[in-house]
Amino acid sequence: MNPFIISGYHSPAYFCDRKKETDKIMSALKNDRNITLISPRRMGKTGLIHHVFHQINQEDNNIKCFYLDIFATQNLRDFTLLFAKTILGKLDYFSEALMKQITAFFKSCRPVFSFHPVTQQPQIALDIQPQNTEASLQEIFEYLKHSDARCYIAIDEFQQITEYPEKGVEALLRSYIQFLPNVKFIFAGSKKHIMDAIFSSANRPFYQSTQKIGLHPIAIETYRDFAHSLFKKAQCEFETSLFDEIYNMMLGHTWYVQYILNQLYSLEKTKVSFDDVEKIITNTLEEENATYKTYCELISKGQLKLLRGIANEKNVVAPFENGFMKKNELAAPSSVRQALKALIDKNLILLDEQNGYYVYDRFFSLWLEEKTI
Repeated sequence: MNPFIISGYHSPAYFCDRKKETDKIMSALKNDRNITLISPRRMGKTGLIHHVFHQINQEDNNIKCFYLDIFATQNLRDFTLLFAKTILGKLDYFSEALMKQITAFFKSCRPVFSFHPVTQQPQIALDIQPQNTEASLQEIFEYLKHSDARCYIAIDEFQQITEYPEKGVEALLRSYIQFLPNVKFIFAGSKKHIMDAIFSSANRPFYQSTQKIGLHPIAIETYRDFAHSLFKKAQCEFETSLFDEIYNMMLGHTWYVQYILNQLYSLEKTKVSFDDVEKIITNTLEEENATYKTYCELISKGQLKLLRGIANEKNVVAPFENGFMKKNELAAPSSVRQALKALIDKNLILLDEQNGYYVYDRFFSLWLEEKTI
């Protein structure tokens, strides 16, 4: 198996560092503090959550850990259905008695029992009518409370609830969550400005209700040692300068570093070089060429100029500076500010507190440069 995982979570052996963040999250959950975990997409927050849950269950397998990604949900009913599917039937061993208990507990909707078509494991879903969504959601929270089981629930891409058409979703969820003494939550999100607004604005229901943790790039020294050890086990020579080149090119963004390491490892060579890295990047840009052209067609000319300017500079601390604007034929600062907001909203640009603005997709950034690798 290729040890450089680019999707999912396998085990601590293939998970790089994040010890400080792991300890913080575990301590918070054990001491009854909910967590807000904010991180750009592909920085490793999902892997970190599963790593934390793995560590928790190693210590105490009676604790129930649940993960749900609500990115694809469009409304409160979608959220409730996914929440029910994730939780129901997993707090206890599945049995006929449990089926009767769940059937008796839920009054506003009809539990549907079935078997997974592949694993043949029993599973439960709720048949929820739109008009009964809020009542069904309340019953799920009541079911959690009455179970008395210690539960940790991670809701990924939590900022998606702000897109729901229903009014008052934040207040509704907060009203249930604050009265669950046996359940603690990790609210994870990738859009920092929205997550900050949810949890740091005094007029919002979740204001100061959680401990906030941000996820930043893994330190280059730690990541380098991790990569070297895995290549060494495969009897492959991997020079320090080569790793540093990859890390710096990708601005330490976890998934993109992992992707290149995964590809290098798959070559099964006794020594890898920068020529190999160049070929991997060139092939990737060719594969994504049509996608990146589409990105460019979907934004205005002013946004594209700004995007390309930031890509050429790698990262830009002062996009309103005269030199940068003149070099990239940008209009007034107000136009740049408007373009920046649009690009951030589209997840094409990220703002790092230390390094300023940069193109989120590291391969797209290389594609945008006047001269690629």
